[in-house]
Amino acid sequence: MLRDVENHSLPRAAAFFDLDKTVIAKSSTLTFSKSFYQGGLINRRAALRTAYAQFVFLVGGMDHDQMERMREYLSALCRGWNVRQVREIVAGTLHDLIDPIIYDEAASLIEEHHTAGRDVVIVSTSGAEVVEPIGELLGADRVVATRLVVGEDGCFTGEVEYYAYGPTKAEAIRELAASEGYDLDRSYAYSDSATDLPMLQAVGHPHAVNPDRALRREAVSRGWQVLEFRKPVRLKQRLPALSAPSPAVVAVAALGAAAATAGLVWYASKRRGTSA
Repeated sequence: MLRDVENHSLPRAAAFFDLDKTVIAKSSTLTFSKSFYQGGLINRRAALRTAYAQFVFLVGGMDHDQMERMREYLSALCRGWNVRQVREIVAGTLHDLIDPIIYDEAASLIEEHHTAGRDVVIVSTSGAEVVEPIGELLGADRVVATRLVVGEDGCFTGEVEYYAYGPTKAEAIRELAASEGYDLDRSYAYSDSATDLPMLQAVGHPHAVNPDRALRREAVSRGWQVLEFRKPVRLKQRLPALSAPSPAVVAVAALGAAAATAGLVWYASKRRGTSA
């Protein structure tokens, strides 16, 4: 159970949430693979590999080296993709795909933190164009996410402007604390991955959610609370007061999803190749 409502004579506090396997039950990027296939952005082979990558991600996640290879590959593979086309594909599928896989337990925590007077911040390695509308759907106050560069022609340039991963997440949290007046010692953080140890260490109340093996070991050794989220639920049923995201917000959801999906397609094919 969370602490009572914040004492407003004290500095503000916040709750920082990783997204994939922490707030939602799957990868926010891989969830769109079928839509990208139907829209012609990826072929059948890539779609099948993406489905395999989703399975691998759900079973074991990815370590630091795998994440770095993913980042390098997605930059090259997404170069030249038309962002408007990607946005149009995601605009019609975001709500239907993400709404059913939000953890009931995570939705409850978000409610409880807001009731206690704390800001809720989603901090995700996925692209801002997919994380921001999900954040709005969840009622989050702020979002920290990876940003990719789009050229004047409206296409991916193949460059990453900002990569929200590992220590960079912790740096972003500290910057937000400075600009928004958050007291990190009184703040909370939630993640499933050992790659987010810097983020968890940055706050006074870290929590491991559905942790991978490495994070579970760290959480046990440090005395951190370990949470198990098991109940995906449609957000409209769980939080009926929340309205659906606006069409304008949904329409910009695709950039990060497309890029990260491309990277995970490569990861799946790489893993397949090494095990052959």
